[in-house]
Amino acid sequence: MPQLPDVPLSAIERPRCGRCQARMTLARIAPLADGSEKRTFECPKCDAVETTTVADPLKSETVARLTANVRPPV
Repeated sequence: MPQLPDVPLSAIERPRCGRCQARMTLARIAPLADGSEKRTFECPKCDAVETTTVADPLKSETVARLTANVRPPV
C-alpha cells in the first residue's frame, strides 16, 4: 500500500488508523487535571479506537520560546 502524506488539514491533527490507514475522526476530548487533554479518535472504516494525551498548548515550550524575545517597539 502506498504511503499517504500526513498534511494537517485542521487545528487538531487527525492521525491515520493503524489498521487501514484511513483518517480517524475526533470522538471525544476529556480535560485532565494538569491542563492537558485526552483525545479519543475513532476510525470510520474499521471502528478502531485510539487515544492520545496532548499537553496544554498555552503552557508548551513553543509558546515560551516564541514569547521570550517579544519586546515593545522602540
